[in-house]
Amino acid sequence: MTADEPGADAGPTSSTAPTTGTAQATGTTGTTPTTGATATGETGPRQAWAALPWLVRNAVLWSACLVVIIAGLYLLGRIAVLLAPLAIALAATIFLTALLDPVLLRLRRLRLPAALAALLTVLLLLGILVGVGALVWNLTASQFDQLSQELTQGLDRSRDFVTSTLPVSDAQLDKLIDQAREGLSGSSPDPVAGARTASEVVGSALLALVLLFFLLKDGRSMWHWTLSRMTGPNRPVVAEAGRAGWQTLGAYSRGTMLIAAIDAIGIGLALVVLRVPLALPLALITFLGGFIPIIGATVAGAVAVLVALAANGPTTALLTLAAVVAVQQIEGNLLEPLVMKRQVRLHPAVILVAVTAGTLIAGIAGAFVSVPITAVLWRVIDTVQRRRSTTDTPARS
Repeated sequence: MTADEPGADAGPTSSTAPTTGTAQATGTTGTTPTTGATATGETGPRQAWAALPWLVRNAVLWSACLVVIIAGLYLLGRIAVLLAPLAIALAATIFLTALLDPVLLRLRRLRLPAALAALLTVLLLLGILVGVGALVWNLTASQFDQLSQELTQGLDRSRDFVTSTLPVSDAQLDKLIDQAREGLSGSSPDPVAGARTASEVVGSALLALVLLFFLLKDGRSMWHWTLSRMTGPNRPVVAEAGRAGWQTLGAYSRGTMLIAAIDAIGIGLALVVLRVPLALPLALITFLGGFIPIIGATVAGAVAVLVALAANGPTTALLTLAAVVAVQQIEGNLLEPLVMKRQVRLHPAVILVAVTAGTLIAGIAGAFVSVPITAVLWRVIDTVQRRRSTTDTPARS
């Protein structure tokens, strides 16, 4: 009986041996893909993927990731456009919160309650805005009539210069001017749409002020509450990345405001010396344009040169252009490296792409927020990568 038991076990073994041998023989002849698993198609795609060159596999993976990222950004952009008043209010609130955070901290060091410190900070912001607006209006309201006359004289001089220098007759120039006027009149905004836009702007401004108060008052407690809901090894990474992103936004907002103020003061003084009318409003335009890197300063300088050309002639316009270029060169090569921190600075190509993309997605508001968003995202990604590299190094060693 004991001799039969191995024989009983040998039966199945001998029956499976030809199958194994057949499989090995088949494998030696190069027909291994005809196994049962491959015949059902379970490993076919994997083998086809493994058979591709590594360059093709990497290109497919990176292309898929890029498509997903672009689709996500496009979807977020479309949602932001649909909710434009809310998106603008949130962006302005976060930017102003980062800008006014040092003021809040100074008030808190005086042992003021959080609500009172936040309220005083918001009132300080409103006082500055109202004061600057009233000052600009009082100093320049009387210059608009004078500027209108000087613009008419400047246009006449420009017309004479064009007709005497270029092969263009008076009739052709009048025709071009009439076509431009028709185009402007045809594209004039609808009064109903204008009223709706004005109401949206006012509503966004009020919402931004209310949100600004609450973020100044409870912003840190909100962030700590968010971190308390996170567990595991990702919590320190998120905390460090959030802190780095907030510091970057604060440094960008304060540095941009300082550089824009210096540009406005420099160009405004040049306009006053050259006796260009409306020097203060042009300086204010320069200040606002400074928040849009590269493009904003260029547009503001072009407006100043055009006003100088129309009001005082080509000589003053050339001197204004020289002053604008000099101030921008000093700002770009000397002030920006000193004021902006290293982690905030971006390559000019990245800035141009970000501003262009923001303008295409959300217009002027997108141009304002595109660069700080790019700077914050880059800082957060860099912080996460450095944190992971430092945590992986001991494990590998």
